[in-house]
Amino acid sequence: MPYNLFRPAGVLAGVTLDGPGPDFDDFVRGSTTSLLRTAFLLTGDHGHAEDLLQTALLRTAKHWRTAKAQPRAYARRVLANLAKDRWRNRSRRPRETDHHEEPGHDGSNGQVMLRHTLLPAVLQLPMRQRAVLVLRYFEDLSIEDTAAALDCSVGTVKSQTHHALARLRELLGDDDTLSTKEIDHAH
Repeated sequence: MPYNLFRPAGVLAGVTLDGPGPDFDDFVRGSTTSLLRTAFLLTGDHGHAEDLLQTALLRTAKHWRTAKAQPRAYARRVLANLAKDRWRNRSRRPRETDHHEEPGHDGSNGQVMLRHTLLPAVLQLPMRQRAVLVLRYFEDLSIEDTAAALDCSVGTVKSQTHHALARLRELLGDDDTLSTKEIDHAH
């Protein structure tokens, strides 16, 4: 039944607000935690991650007929694009406090290194390199799926991954704080 919250009767002539349906609700319930984690890893800020996720879910709902074939892939692509937009516009916004806490994790010993060593280094990477690492290693996407999510070629994903890992090694130093195998399994 169409409804409108701005009209006491619930319906404004000529306007319908039909939702995407129960399959979208199931998608949101099943994907919110992982999408929020992805948004956090892309932005480095819990508040911005929540805003990014909310906007991504709204855009996914708006285009549900197209998105419902592969809703997680569609939502991840929206998240990556929104994060790129935020990265471009970040100089126009006031700087926020540096409180980094990854959603969905209890702070166990395995996550301490991620939170205190790897995450600050990942946040120093350029947006495209960060997006490639997050999608490849934290979301376990294939090279092809990452390329599709970022709307770039497979070769670009490979080169950005190579440059991002080289930069991480440089940022983390050669003191064996974090080996490539640990980076590969830090998801």
